[in-house]
Amino acid sequence: MTKVLRLPVKAEYFNQIKAGTKTEEYRIVKEYWGKRIVKEYNEVWITLGYPSSSEQDKIIKFKFTGYEEKEITHKEFGNKPTRVYAIKLEEKIYEI
Repeated sequence: MTKVLRLPVKAEYFNQIKAGTKTEEYRIVKEYWGKRIVKEYNEVWITLGYPSSSEQDKIIKFKFTGYEEKEITHKEFGNKPTRVYAIKLEEKIYEI
């Protein structure tokens, strides 16, 4: 059975990921994400908002290759150093 980590993102980041210029997606280190990120996944799906299953053009699928904790400064986190889970987006899954 395929286990999927679904990560909804804003259009700005979805387009960067689709273009290949953004290779990690960040989630702040908190209990909520800590419980989810440590599970075993086969795939990570980046979604443009919360699309229905028929809106395949709003879903980018990757093989789940792990994550790392790091400290970054980013506008989404108030432009101050923040601990995040950096989920790797390296190996796209192409469906035929």
